[in-house]
Amino acid sequence: LCTLRDTGMVPVFYHRDAAVACQVLKACYEGGVRAFEFTDRGDFACEVFASLVKYAGKECPEMALGVGSVTDAPTAASYLNCGADFVVGPCCGTVAEIVAAQEAGCNLVKLFPAGCAGGPSFVKSVRGPLPRVQIMATGAVEPTEESLRAWFEAGVACVGMGSRLFPAPRLEAGDWMWIAGKCRFVLGVIRSCRRK
Repeated sequence: LCTLRDTGMVPVFYHRDAAVACQVLKACYEGGVRAFEFTDRGDFACEVFASLVKYAGKECPEMALGVGSVTDAPTAASYLNCGADFVVGPCCGTVAEIVAAQEAGCNLVKLFPAGCAGGPSFVKSVRGPLPRVQIMATGAVEPTEESLRAWFEAGVACVGMGSRLFPAPRLEAGDWMWIAGKCRFVLGVIRSCRRK
């Protein structure tokens, strides 16, 4: 949890090819990321994740590697047995769900889809009556200064970013340096937002 909060941004990614997933993980790591969410979206995702865990142990030793889009305990257990550092569910989009997650023991709540839930203004409003809630906004967070500033000024603990951080043309071209550079930029903006 400290790593997720301290890093401020969690890349959210899935690819069925373990080699591509490992390259993306390494690019994010080189860009300064220390928490990464691999999503349980496709066939054999758990096997790809197991490959990522082995790769991260050698190439990205400070990376907290977790799994997302998990909606049931058996799936969570499978990933934990593979070495997941954290498990993320995509089921909080209302105040009632946020409160229920906190009551269940979640210290960090993933708001998804954050844009559809009301965006930064929703986060700011929720934190009025629930000032201790820690929110990771995912969905509609863009790797731009304007977007990141809006979310952090609203009070998020961290943000999750997927497709906007990994545009398909960059993945297809194997442009890992671009991804690392984009991560560096995002983390720099987050640091700037937190200093204010």
